[in-house]
Amino acid sequence: VQLQASGGGLVQAGGSLRLSCAASGFTFDDYAIGWFRQAPGKEREGVSCISSSDGSTYYADSVKGRFTISSDNAKNTVYLQMNSLKPEDTAVYYCAAVLGTLALVPPLYDYWGQGTLVTVSS
Repeated sequence: VQLQASGGGLVQAGGSLRLSCAASGFTFDDYAIGWFRQAPGKEREGVSCISSSDGSTYYADSVKGRFTISSDNAKNTVYLQMNSLKPEDTAVYYCAAVLGTLALVPPLYDYWGQGTLVTVSS
């Protein structure tokens, strides 16, 4: 099983980035994929998740209206489009997979990727 997160980088406040999460080694359509982030000195928090089976989505209040999650099931890849970025969005972003549950609760997730760093400068 592998989850490969990519697309992080340095961007100015108000800018945009698109993160990708490429999955392999499991039946993608049976899982929900979530994005989480962890800033230095803070706990890991849920950002957004999407059901690969029906496309249902969920967003944390802190990113609603700015971030959009989407899935390309043919490529087993989930994207997180991040617009209007703020300095407080700075964190390592992780993607993870959970069987059949659409929830942003880290302990529920079965598989985790390695993380990609997003830095938003003011």
